[in-house]
Amino acid sequence: MTLQAVLWDMDGTLVDSEPVWARVQLDLLTSLGASWTVEDCINLVGSDLGDAVKAWMARIPEGAIEPEELAERMYGEVVRSLKEEVVFRPGAVELLRALNAEGIPCALVSASHRVMIDAVLAHLPPDLYDVIVAGDEVTHGKPHPEPYLTAARELGVDPADCIVIEDSPGGTASGTAAGAFVIAVPQWVTIPDAPRRLVAKSLEPFTPAALRELLA
Repeated sequence: MTLQAVLWDMDGTLVDSEPVWARVQLDLLTSLGASWTVEDCINLVGSDLGDAVKAWMARIPEGAIEPEELAERMYGEVVRSLKEEVVFRPGAVELLRALNAEGIPCALVSASHRVMIDAVLAHLPPDLYDVIVAGDEVTHGKPHPEPYLTAARELGVDPADCIVIEDSPGGTASGTAAGAFVIAVPQWVTIPDAPRRLVAKSLEPFTPAALRELLA
């Protein structure tokens, strides 16, 4: 196998947005009368918006808010925060730039909607990603393989010749189900070792050459 492309998750992998998500969840849900904890936030890491809204609504007193309004308010606040400032995960931007310099195609494959992806990418030079697959542009979100299969198809590559970079169990499952080799860099949760998977503490040691060796 030869490395044909690298498929990146965004939240918690490229950008350290999970603390922003946690703060917004705790503030908004508490204001609506819900009991919500940091542990609850952790349990939703990697979830798509539809699943998250169901979990939030289950904790909110009946009649306090409609699901559509909740999603809009939650998303709007996170997007506003990310437009102001983002913190990138250690080694992520450096590896992304190195892959671009060597002509290795990259895709951004996120459970987040396009508006949030745009807020994050506004802090990066344009055209670092050849393909973007947003959570509101697929029928089945992670852990279903559709997002990563879609990215590989749009890049014209075999998923088996791709490396997926993830931080959540659901995203890791999605990449594995798509047939890719997965580098998991968990921050808030535990991800076990498995075939065609490398669990790492950081992206800082990785280079394009190191990624090629993983598939050699």
